[in-house]
Amino acid sequence: MKLTSLILLAAAAGSAVAAPVREHAKRASLFQFVEEKILIGLSGFGTNESGAEFGENNLPGVWGTDYIWPDTSTIQTLIDKGMNIFRVQFKMERLAPGSMTGSFNADYLRNLTAILEMEDVWAVLTISSNGAIITSTSEFQTFWQNVAMRPFREQALALAENADINDVDNEYYGMDQTLVLNLNQAAINGIRAAGATSQYIFVEGNSWTGAWTWTSVNDNMKALTDPQDKIVYEMHQYLDSDGSGTSATCVSSTIGEERVSSATAWLRANGKKGILGEFAGGVNDQCKTAVTGMLNAMAASSDVWLGAMWWAAGPWWGSYIFSMEPTSGTAYQGMLATLEPFLG
Repeated sequence: MKLTSLILLAAAAGSAVAAPVREHAKRASLFQFVEEKILIGLSGFGTNESGAEFGENNLPGVWGTDYIWPDTSTIQTLIDKGMNIFRVQFKMERLAPGSMTGSFNADYLRNLTAILEMEDVWAVLTISSNGAIITSTSEFQTFWQNVAMRPFREQALALAENADINDVDNEYYGMDQTLVLNLNQAAINGIRAAGATSQYIFVEGNSWTGAWTWTSVNDNMKALTDPQDKIVYEMHQYLDSDGSGTSATCVSSTIGEERVSSATAWLRANGKKGILGEFAGGVNDQCKTAVTGMLNAMAASSDVWLGAMWWAAGPWWGSYIFSMEPTSGTAYQGMLATLEPFLG
């Protein structure tokens, strides 16, 4: 999502405070993929969780002033509503300050892990960098190898039974298309080199990974390979005039279905699986109809679409037009009822 501005409702300043680590319980099989899928329609439905990636102009920054962690109690509220997958944004520069291949910040890691340990849901780990700072495929491979190998084993998460999902970068844009392909492949290679074989890997394309431009921009992404055959192509789609997600006005009541149609055909023609990692529309009748049409079209093509995640929840969104943060968020109050038919 392209954001032109954010109003951060800063909490009291302080150093990074680590959340306590709980013993992890095995997740229920709510988010089913491919041959394991048992639900009708979209099997994974949830929201993005923002906050830990805020304050990008002040890195590494100060917890509570520059960035904040999502509130697990409000995540639980969304779980109780039927959501089962959460895309958790984080900053590479905070997790591994100084170098992609460097050691991890223990406090930042512990807070990230606390969210992953929530029961009965799936967490998608997402670097929020838009690919802009990443040019070295070897360093990027090492970073993801470290993510897949070190932190979660240190926190006693069993990869084989409780694998979370790695979304290897967020919304590449304006980059060399071959580099985008190679960075994704490097991340896949790093995750598998760590011995993480059960995790699904979400890959994103160039041009903000838009579904509506996927076939014209990201066709080369079909060349990605994974020895575990667990690649999921993550696309994003907003319904305003330029697809940026900066306006609450949707182009038409049918624009949602229209903007995912070519991507649906691409996924099916190439034998791939996809997920909508970000989507949103304004709280108005036209957008509600457009969002419903898009999700219905995806559910009708559940042979290729696995789910969708709203943009976005998080404690610092305030009056943001798409906020899904319980209980005062604009979209939580005005759009959740529209989404309820697609929830578990």
